[in-house]
Amino acid sequence: MPLMPKRVKYRKAQRGRRKGSSYKGTQVSFGEFGLKALENGWVSNIQIEAARVSMTRHLRRGGKAWIRIFPDKPVTKKPAETRMGKGKGMPDHWVCVVRKGRVLFELEGVPQELAREALRLAAHKLSIKTKFVSRKMRTS
Repeated sequence: MPLMPKRVKYRKAQRGRRKGSSYKGTQVSFGEFGLKALENGWVSNIQIEAARVSMTRHLRRGGKAWIRIFPDKPVTKKPAETRMGKGKGMPDHWVCVVRKGRVLFELEGVPQELAREALRLAAHKLSIKTKFVSRKMRTS
């Protein structure tokens, strides 16, 4: 079952602009380690699921993982060998708009080396550049 919204207000959406930095979701909040986006782009529901599968397979049912992004933007596509015009195409797949600085995945309950390797494998499935981050120790 692919990641997609149960229902949306509008069936088709405009492309929008992929610029600027993320202003929320930039800190590791739930786990100890995270995968942070270094550039802007679209991450599809298929890429998110492939990253999740590769990450959890490497962890071998150890630790806990969080997916911090959700594909809620429909991308339309016209059928192959169709002439220009005749309106916008039908929704084809779903994407999440990711801006630089956004934490995509988080892990907890595993050693740092295992988490680094699992998130490296997950990063290979994504279409944007990412980096491994860990939670800053809070001093209060």
